[in-house]
Amino acid sequence: MHISNLESQISNLTRMTLEILTPDKKVFEGEVTAVTVPGTLGSFQILRDHAPIISTLEDGPVIVKETASENIYNIKGGVVEVLDNKIIVLAEAVVA
Repeated sequence: MHISNLESQISNLTRMTLEILTPDKKVFEGEVTAVTVPGTLGSFQILRDHAPIISTLEDGPVIVKETASENIYNIKGGVVEVLDNKIIVLAEAVVA
């Protein structure tokens, strides 16, 4: 097995899809390795194969980790759903 094939398989084992949506637009869509969200009872991290969950979100940062980078989206409340390695964040708004 070639190293590039092995790296690809390892990458597939850690990736999930994420969408961050507001009423006006799609803010982010792509593959991620981890997401941290500001849950109502405290922030929590979502990794691959996380149990299905729906949670309300407070105002705060959504930290999106991709293979080589990290981005932060500050949201104004909302809801997160995790199911089968697909994460959907429905935010009231994303602020700069």
